[in-house]
Amino acid sequence: MEAEFWEIDENRIWNSVYEEIRQQSCELPCKVAKFPENKNRNRYRDVSPFDHSRICLQLGSNDYINASLITAEEAQRNYILTQGPLPSTCGHFWEMVWEQRTRGVVMLNRVIEKGSIKCAQYWPHREEKDAIFEDTYFKVTLVSEDIKSYYTVRQLELENLSTQQTREILHFHYTTWPDFGVPESPASFLNFLFKVRESGCLNSEHGPVVVHCSAGIGRSGTFCLVDTCLLLMSLRKDPSSVRIRDVLLEMRRYRMGLIQTADQLRFSYLAVIEGAKYIKGDTSLQESWKELSNEEDDPPEFTPPPPLPPPRGPHNGRVPPSFFPDNVDFIQRVETSQQG
Repeated sequence: MEAEFWEIDENRIWNSVYEEIRQQSCELPCKVAKFPENKNRNRYRDVSPFDHSRICLQLGSNDYINASLITAEEAQRNYILTQGPLPSTCGHFWEMVWEQRTRGVVMLNRVIEKGSIKCAQYWPHREEKDAIFEDTYFKVTLVSEDIKSYYTVRQLELENLSTQQTREILHFHYTTWPDFGVPESPASFLNFLFKVRESGCLNSEHGPVVVHCSAGIGRSGTFCLVDTCLLLMSLRKDPSSVRIRDVLLEMRRYRMGLIQTADQLRFSYLAVIEGAKYIKGDTSLQESWKELSNEEDDPPEFTPPPPLPPPRGPHNGRVPPSFFPDNVDFIQRVETSQQG
């Protein structure tokens, strides 16, 4: 894997490798996402769950949520990848967490990025303590919040108001991963990943962990790809038999577009190569990852969230087609850049 990485890197062909993966990926039906009653439940019109792997809600007359079950059979790992909830789908999100018996939620984006809202605030602020979602009868209470320099771990209590049952949910929030970009270093990412692992919420005795960014394909795909590859390397007699491209193509059979950029693909290689050293027995690496990622506590005082961005004109921040009438590719790239 390391030799493959250096060959691609030295020849500067990451874009070509990424394009090959895109061309080899399956295009499977996603008809349910296109139903008129479901269109408003999708954050982006070009990111939909495949019909065969979509999560189905159990309450109400509409079972649709933009979420996919990713099954890594050999690794015995399941993930639910989903979009950042919309204001109208926060209740559906918590219903899914309850019904799937999820123990942990991994959030890889900020609520507002580059002046755009990327995700609804689906958990209570510190000063609010709890939030009630009347459409699905769930209540979420903030029990504790551990704020680090680049991630936050929250302990939440999820209550089913219909049955008055409660469960503890761990919320792992990576707060410094840029939209369409990569983390500051493999060390910081791996430190975060192993925090999630150590919590036990990825273990098979719990339901699938829920992973999301804004669209639920780029940063979310990177997280799941690295975790799966490292797990496979620890399970196989020959760790070098794990091929990142093959694992990614298999995962793309369950949700479209996983890994959104060539840079995210390159970073995945770097993180797996670095994480493999730990798999091979260098357990001192975890402490060095912590040191390299500068994982100090943030000041304990509460910092209010930033204000919502002002209106961005009649085109909602997008470049109108008439602005570049002869450059369709440019228009599509601008529209796609609204995702995360």
